[in-house]
Amino acid sequence: MARQAAAPLITLLSDLGTEDTYVGVMKAVILGICPGARIVDLCHDIAPQDLQQAAFLLDTAWGYCPERTVHVVVVDPGVGSERRLVAAEARGHYFVAPDNGVLTYVLAGAREHAAFCLERTDLFLPDVSQTFHGRDILAPVAAHVALGMPLDELGSEVTGSLERFPISRPVFDESGLVAHVVHVDRFGNLVTDLTEADLATWQREVGADQFVIKVGDSVIEEVRVAYAGASPGELLALIGSSGRLEIALNLGSAATCLGVGAGAVVMVESRA
Repeated sequence: MARQAAAPLITLLSDLGTEDTYVGVMKAVILGICPGARIVDLCHDIAPQDLQQAAFLLDTAWGYCPERTVHVVVVDPGVGSERRLVAAEARGHYFVAPDNGVLTYVLAGAREHAAFCLERTDLFLPDVSQTFHGRDILAPVAAHVALGMPLDELGSEVTGSLERFPISRPVFDESGLVAHVVHVDRFGNLVTDLTEADLATWQREVGADQFVIKVGDSVIEEVRVAYAGASPGELLALIGSSGRLEIALNLGSAATCLGVGAGAVVMVESRA
């Protein structure tokens, strides 16, 4: 017996929250066009207009979806302006979003990509609001893409580069390894730009069998495998689920305890 093709998968990531009807209406629009779609809410609690947070969280999630998933990103401080709306194909997935940097991490890891402007007004809702393109343009276009519409039928191919912002990277210097907090999760964990591979490379190159991690005036002397074993209120470092070094406070918020957030420096120094 032939295996039945899976229903299209569409993910949603936005700063719209869940206290209003915005997200629900977007889902209704999608299902009105593509009734068989499966919709996954990646996150709707992005800080308002925070493009870097949106780009980072999208990158932590999209790879767990099957190929040909359609990812819709609605974090759009330029809504109503002349900024482009695009559909891009990269790494076997489709991304429907404003061209404002929210695809930065996705594009950084792609060997190649193709992107097209959303210009087919017959695919939009009949009345397009200047304040909610997520509902009136992005959602219906995503539904058509999920149904199999080729991206080159959506509009003209993007000329030039899509918008990107600089991606934070750890820095090697004479004092050690300088990492940066790129995200604070809802538990107050400080997620850095230092990957486990970066840390291993630095240890090998400088011969740092032992090291300490410094955040402000606090010093952490080991990287734990998990939260288990740490005392309540103990500050600890570990490699989190994103594969990056995190600073956490067991049963508490490291961000609150240390008084730091995104952009803060985390030092890794060799210990003699």
